[in-house]
Amino acid sequence: MEIKTICSTKKTIGDVIIDIKEQSGDFDAKMAIFFASSKFGAESLSNQLSQVFEGASVFGCSTAGEIVSGKMLKGSVVLMLFAPEVIADVKLGVVENIRTENMVPEVFKNFEDYYKTPMSEMDFKKYVGIILIDGLSGAEERLMDKIGNLTDITFVGASAGDDKIFKETYVYADGKSYTNAALLALIKPAADFDIIKTQSFRRFGKKLTATKVDEANRRVVEFNNQPAAKAYTEALGIPLEDAENHFMTYPVGLMSGGEPYVRSPQQVQEDGSIVFYCNIIEGMELEILESTDIVEDTRRDVETKINEIGSISGIINFHCILRTLELEEKGQVDDYAKIFSDIPTVGFSTYGEEYIGHVNQTSTMLVFK
Repeated sequence: MEIKTICSTKKTIGDVIIDIKEQSGDFDAKMAIFFASSKFGAESLSNQLSQVFEGASVFGCSTAGEIVSGKMLKGSVVLMLFAPEVIADVKLGVVENIRTENMVPEVFKNFEDYYKTPMSEMDFKKYVGIILIDGLSGAEERLMDKIGNLTDITFVGASAGDDKIFKETYVYADGKSYTNAALLALIKPAADFDIIKTQSFRRFGKKLTATKVDEANRRVVEFNNQPAAKAYTEALGIPLEDAENHFMTYPVGLMSGGEPYVRSPQQVQEDGSIVFYCNIIEGMELEILESTDIVEDTRRDVETKINEIGSISGIINFHCILRTLELEEKGQVDDYAKIFSDIPTVGFSTYGEEYIGHVNQTSTMLVFK
């Protein structure tokens, strides 16, 4: 077996570690990625898992719900173990103080020293990156912009969660835990890999241009030269006071190549502005989007990828918490989980997804052939 998934629903770290040891057996792991409920002590969990898989690169983050083959869980720890036949090499780096600094170049220098190749010259078909970010930092866009400026390597990942407490999220690397930080893993797979980006929206037929923006606070003051909430509700034909009830099913999207990159509204402010989970830049033209069927759309996109590459041996699924909430609201959680019953899968409900930039209400999946 070259990829192995493990989940533990035990209540204490001690019992979780015993459970994971028993399930992992004598698996020879080159890399171990794990996602864990924030109820578990961050430093202790990271340290003990690193000891269990001594010799492997062990990393992960805290969550707002966990995903493992055929199941969507809460309060658990899920892992994916990779043998050397799948992951030829991996180097980890931690970018700290991301709210005030941007130390990506320093981490990239360590990657270059390790792989003996400049990041700007690395073959994007031979390397892939995973990024896990403090989900309460508000720093995702700056980090992804810096990465995009320095390399053609695709970095895919997500913003860590904390079970919807919105107090403190963590990333984990080689036995340590970090907040106000991002974990970067630069991977050289031994097997082919690909990306699935799926979201479940269609165009509603109305456009909004961000004419006044407080970018530092992810706040749109005006759409179409009107207070943002007023323009949004008029486009939908709903009362102003009903705006927030429609945010999950009618977000907005930046269209690129006919595909939406979703920006989810979070809250209406007293002045009629709207705070978003993602940055919106002044002058950006956006489409109002309308929710479709997450289960059917995801099943289709996974099947399409299988038909393209022949087979999938493992999936890491970065799945937005807003999608999880919609699945719960519609009673579709089990139907969604079943899509991944026959494919080794691990993932988590995120506070945002990273792929090219920072997006919301998306599943971004790293797929191994």
